[in-house]
Amino acid sequence: MATDPIPLAQALIRCRSVTPADDGALDVVQRALEPLGFACTRLTFGPDDYRVGNLFARRGGGGPHLCYAGHTDVVPPGDLGAWSDDPFGGVVRDGLLFGRGACDMKGGIAAFIAGLTDYLAARPDHPGSISLLITGDEEARSVDGTAKVLEWMQAEGKVPDMALVGEPTSRRALGDTIKIGRRGSLTARIAVQGRQGHSAYPAQADNPIHRLVAALGPLLAAPLDNGSEFFPPSTLQVTGFDVGNAASNVIPAQARAMLNIRFNDLHTSEALTERLHAALRAAGCAYEMQAECSGESFLTRPGPFVEALSRAIARSTGVEPALDTGGGTSDARFIARYCPVAEFGAVGATLHQVNEHAPVEELRRLAAAYRAVLEEILG
Repeated sequence: MATDPIPLAQALIRCRSVTPADDGALDVVQRALEPLGFACTRLTFGPDDYRVGNLFARRGGGGPHLCYAGHTDVVPPGDLGAWSDDPFGGVVRDGLLFGRGACDMKGGIAAFIAGLTDYLAARPDHPGSISLLITGDEEARSVDGTAKVLEWMQAEGKVPDMALVGEPTSRRALGDTIKIGRRGSLTARIAVQGRQGHSAYPAQADNPIHRLVAALGPLLAAPLDNGSEFFPPSTLQVTGFDVGNAASNVIPAQARAMLNIRFNDLHTSEALTERLHAALRAAGCAYEMQAECSGESFLTRPGPFVEALSRAIARSTGVEPALDTGGGTSDARFIARYCPVAEFGAVGATLHQVNEHAPVEELRRLAAAYRAVLEEILG
């Protein structure tokens, strides 16, 4: 019989691992992996007031080396009174597993370990090596998790040949989507300086709102691009605008805006930052700008790895997966600096929602799909 991922998923959900707390979640993973022959290394990073636990586990020493990456941390449950059950109870009802992380992504980790267990039972002498990179810092800062573990892996000579991130990528049916890339994300905070004055005497003032609007206008008037081979068009959104002024007859001294750009592989954060600077200079702004990129865009082009992943998913689910690059960012953005990476997991219908849940049978089918991935890639 196939290994059931549900008991392990329940054990993980019952750990109140809201970032950066672990509450024993990594212990649960380690206890599941060590009997399978995995050598486990615990890695802790971060300042004293924000310590983050991580786990790297590996079985085998040769190639090809496939790494599964995931996270045991979860977002806060929100209004507890809105939940039908304890968000950390792992309740199964009407064929659904409820709890924070059931969908994103404790259920996925449990499914991979269940599929891995079945694969190893059939192929204890499998070629190559299998590793897991499990972090407790994906849902918040994403500073002391996957990125730091990858630095350690490189220093220790443990960088994989390819990596599979178990984020819930499927849209409507399990297996319908593989993510082979992600857009980059650039956030800019702009403060334009002016000269305060009476609105009836504008010649004696310098309205920073007008200058800021003049700078933003051309940026918003035309699309950044029309998309590329694997990516949709890049987008620029004004996500904040503030002048701190309650008086209707006063021209303020300062205007602030916040922008977020989700950009494809036609751009870099450096080039987009310079584009913002150019627009502000053209509008004659006296300004300050802070720009921060949480991740550049990346793409794993279709090749042997993506093709093997597609074959395994189609064989196990009966669904031909589409290749996609949409959505927000994930830890795959860090892994892409080291090796080819793709993402495949459950249907993400309720991630981060009240009463987050995953269908029990879907998680069991996901475990079978992960076993098929291991068979396809390692043999």
